[in-house]
Amino acid sequence: MGMLDHCLGDADRFRKYTDAQTFARIVDDGDLCQMWKRCATEYEGRVALTYAGSSLTYGELDREIAARRSALAKAGCKSGERIALVCANSIDFACAFFAIVTLGGVAVVLPPQYSDQEIEDCCRRMEATKLLAQPELQEMCEPLCERISGLAVLSTDRRAEADVPMFLPQPDDPCVIMLTGGTTGRRKGALLSHTAMVRGIMNGCYCAKEPFEQRYLLLLPLSHTFGLIRNLLTSIYTGSTMFISESPKNMVQDMLAFNPTILVVVPALVELALKLYKTLGRNIFGTSLKTIISGAAPMPSYLIEEYHLLGVTILPGYGLTEAANLVSGNGEPLSKPDSIGLLYPELELKIVDGELWLKGRNLLTCYVGGDEEGLTEDGWFRTGDLVQLDEDGFLYMTGRTKEIIKLDNGVSIYPVQLEAHFNALSFVQDSEVFEAVEEDGRHVLALEVVLRETELEQLGADPAQAALERLWDTNRQQDPSEQVSRITVRDRDFERTPSMKIVRHKL
Repeated sequence: MGMLDHCLGDADRFRKYTDAQTFARIVDDGDLCQMWKRCATEYEGRVALTYAGSSLTYGELDREIAARRSALAKAGCKSGERIALVCANSIDFACAFFAIVTLGGVAVVLPPQYSDQEIEDCCRRMEATKLLAQPELQEMCEPLCERISGLAVLSTDRRAEADVPMFLPQPDDPCVIMLTGGTTGRRKGALLSHTAMVRGIMNGCYCAKEPFEQRYLLLLPLSHTFGLIRNLLTSIYTGSTMFISESPKNMVQDMLAFNPTILVVVPALVELALKLYKTLGRNIFGTSLKTIISGAAPMPSYLIEEYHLLGVTILPGYGLTEAANLVSGNGEPLSKPDSIGLLYPELELKIVDGELWLKGRNLLTCYVGGDEEGLTEDGWFRTGDLVQLDEDGFLYMTGRTKEIIKLDNGVSIYPVQLEAHFNALSFVQDSEVFEAVEEDGRHVLALEVVLRETELEQLGADPAQAALERLWDTNRQQDPSEQVSRITVRDRDFERTPSMKIVRHKL
């Protein structure tokens, strides 16, 4: 297979995944305010959001946003001001977020589970002058006014007579600051412009056969770009209805009650849903689910095939907070199951020493409250991700620059590539290859795996022992320089990040 090292995103490459009429509806609104104005008018009578027994149509949501925008203005909020938002997934979040943005403010989105010290630290480093908190969190946040000079804490449910018109930003005006570890792992804010946000939202419409007027179930946190951009904002852009789950623990009952047509989730939730389906022996997906959008971690080909048999298409992709979430999407998961897809429009990539570099409209303007590592002087963003590009322009993830293991013999090991061989075994749910130190001081490769519970019967009376034997067989098939010296079958899942990625071993 021939390999490329440079590529330009092209919208025409995504035409084949839908019909011409649908493709023509993917329009560029320029900024988030114009996008909301169009959606509120075009979909006025459709239900936009449902949460905890309450629903709002697009028209009703527009009036709520206007009332809260006016309340913010009367509280002294101004265009260009950085306004922190601390709110759990809810209709309140959507109203508060759009109130900030349509006033011309910059929404600094913070996780609602943060402690008061973490919120204080973020407000200082992101230079927020207002903090908008849901009523349940307001009491915790109010003391911050005494600790941060000039900070005002407001409630998300403040309303006033809707007499403050919507702000009309320029496309390059700042819109949102989202927290990220960047390429260094140190928490900071990624400043995304209006045009970056709109481009990211548009990218959410590619690959799916029927992206418009869908029924979304929200399970991901809105304080993460995957939940905010690909879930909430893409749902709104497409005139869809979103059911906001009160907790991911309610996934099964919410799917049965709401009958979503599309889910945006991480692979761990896809795995969990399949496990429940097989364990309970009945349909837990409702009667309408057709599409699953997956990101944040590699999608095992096993799951793509299993869901295909159930009539559900899994569309894997790749994204970064710094790229308004969406970089590439795979509209051909059955023929290219290991790929993270084609580069989205108005993006350019090049591969430098195996590392993915990006440039384009949906890239961040700058980092806030942290270093600028990863941004080059000529406008490229160094992702820290290692990739390959095949002759058809499809991307494949091979690892992270910071995860490369250099052994004593000088060989460089890419854990993700090695893990893929073990993850291909039907009984392996997830795995991690890492560097370990033996008692004699030698540095060796070690492997830990979690078994897929629904496949244990095939392993016989002693699943762990049978799995070990199969794993060692697979290991012996690898190049001698890449064989692991230690294999452990875990009795519990790996420690994971909020986005369900494995927290990797550190030597």
